[in-house]
Amino acid sequence: MSAETSLVMHAQEENWLPILELAVEEVFEIMLGHRVKPVPKEGQEPPTEFTAMVGLAGALCGILTICCDQETAREMATSMLGPEIADSEDQVSDALGEICNIIAGNFKNKLTGTHGCMLSVPTVIKGEEYTFYSLADGELLETVMLFEKSLLTVSLRLHS
Repeated sequence: MSAETSLVMHAQEENWLPILELAVEEVFEIMLGHRVKPVPKEGQEPPTEFTAMVGLAGALCGILTICCDQETAREMATSMLGPEIADSEDQVSDALGEICNIIAGNFKNKLTGTHGCMLSVPTVIKGEEYTFYSLADGELLETVMLFEKSLLTVSLRLHS
């Protein structure tokens, strides 16, 4: 069994979802000065107007995504950059990509055996009319978080 396969199996065995949620909570509190908390997804479909993604390669392979609506993305950018800087869509996209990147780094640093894991440059998609397809065919960790009064989804798709 390879080290990568072993890590993906640990996702199931050790329940990495609370670790992912903790990584999100820490980044929002430190970088944005806001608390977020996981909420049940039951009957709610969080918006996907903005999707930020960061790939993980090496000891841990997969993709981490954050999905939210435009207003939530703007609120996060404003909290991170200030109201005068977060006026443009480019700045909002950059901030959301950076938040995704920091969450991915925080998450991987909480796991043992991921020192050989590298992160890709963040990518942000604006709009809801797209199909997301990933070769990451293993475990899916997903949490819906409440930020202010808005929902956002953080997902980690692992490659087996």
